[in-house]
Amino acid sequence: MSATPEVRDQSDSYALLNLIQGAVITQALSVAAKLGVADVLADGPLTVQEIAKRVGTDAKSTRRVLRALAGHGVFAVREDGSFENTALSDKLREDAPDTMRGFAVLMNHPILHEEWGHLLTAVETGEPNLPKLRGMGALDFFHANPEYAQVFFHAFGGLSESETAPLVQAYDFSQFNTVVDVVAGRGNLLAGILQKEPDLKGVLYDSEVATVDSQAYFEAAGVADRFTIEHGGYLDKLPPGGDAYLIKHIIHDFSEEDAVTALKNAREAMGPEGKLLVMEYVLPEGNDHHLGQAIDLWLMLMLGAQERTLNEYRELFAKAGFTLTRVVPTSAPISIIEAVPTV
Repeated sequence: MSATPEVRDQSDSYALLNLIQGAVITQALSVAAKLGVADVLADGPLTVQEIAKRVGTDAKSTRRVLRALAGHGVFAVREDGSFENTALSDKLREDAPDTMRGFAVLMNHPILHEEWGHLLTAVETGEPNLPKLRGMGALDFFHANPEYAQVFFHAFGGLSESETAPLVQAYDFSQFNTVVDVVAGRGNLLAGILQKEPDLKGVLYDSEVATVDSQAYFEAAGVADRFTIEHGGYLDKLPPGGDAYLIKHIIHDFSEEDAVTALKNAREAMGPEGKLLVMEYVLPEGNDHHLGQAIDLWLMLMLGAQERTLNEYRELFAKAGFTLTRVVPTSAPISIIEAVPTV
């Protein structure tokens, strides 16, 4: 008589397996994004044969990819077997507000795959691996590989733009007369602030290359009469005279030494009543899940930089002559860390 097999609780094993298999779902998302499936479904449900015809794929294979994604709430299968968009797949549309299509496409790029294959080396050495792998720093590599740079910056640019409305709504910018947006790229955040606050003036500070289309962008936003552009680099002296200096997703790119230098430059440029507004992911002190924890691994791999907790920001600000006054959360994962010059 054979023994009855022991029944084991395998729920933890399968929960872990689901996390491990996350890379498979990421690839399926990337494929759907690159093909533009969500875009062809924008006007309503379609059969898988219709979808495949429009995007140029094999119908059976397309169905299998969409079925896997539908199991995660990305696309939905109707009773007649046709597929339709969901709230999640809508964000894969190129024209969707806060679209994540660019980020999904990036995650399938072969250069990115190669880089993440070296995460172990970065963990073992405590040093960024990209300079060793490529023989140059990240910015030089982007200049040498413009196609990849376009995909990369389109992805992170879309993520950054999705944060504009939450930031503008979360903080009272009406208390200022002039705000200086530091290393701000085209300036979508500053334009959004000026649109909300009609009495405010702004200074957009970045390189000539980064601001090449800023004038046209601010004109389209209807605020070109209240902003000026000044050019400079990451660690150069900043335009003086602002009563608020905005630094968004910049400090997390720097080493500790360069971060202190950048903050000291802001301290030198502002008056005694000025405010520093650093806009970053603030990591929880414990192990609660936060988007910034994944971005922190990107920074470790590519730059040897980091996301920080609130206490780490407090210590960093103190080194640059600032006192952290409060953290303002937003409806997005990003927060506004407010500081004033230390008396």
